[in-house]
Amino acid sequence: MLANQTPTSISHRELYEQDFCLWVEQAVQLLSENRLSELDRENLIEEIGDMGRSEKLSLESNLEIVLMHLLKYQYQSEKRTNSWRYTIIEHRQRIHKAFRNSPSLKRHFVEEFDNCYIAARELAATETGLDIQLFPPESPFTPDQVLDKTYLPA
Repeated sequence: MLANQTPTSISHRELYEQDFCLWVEQAVQLLSENRLSELDRENLIEEIGDMGRSEKLSLESNLEIVLMHLLKYQYQSEKRTNSWRYTIIEHRQRIHKAFRNSPSLKRHFVEEFDNCYIAARELAATETGLDIQLFPPESPFTPDQVLDKTYLPA
């Protein structure tokens, strides 16, 4: 079957298991044609929910990376590299892009900030080989500092 052909003998629900991309294309078509009775609503609801979760997990991952590198930058000043600064800039840009695309993620950023710091603290200790107790139990950086494109610890 060619990529632009839609199987006529298979239901939208069955297509989900066989060809996800084609399932998405068909979902868009069915929705645009208001053919709701043919739509695989159960999987569509799940996929839409997963999209939101995926965006949140991506935000958390980027935040953890920024926090980890800020910790390394502050507590291993003798080992600072352009690579660390690059990583901080790159992941800040990803966070800002996520906020532009989904402003509601700012609320999630604030809600998960402390949890992300705890994870970043563990990662920083592991990566640096420093005792985790060297890093403060609560973030020495504010959410505003983390988002500030020019902020780097002294």
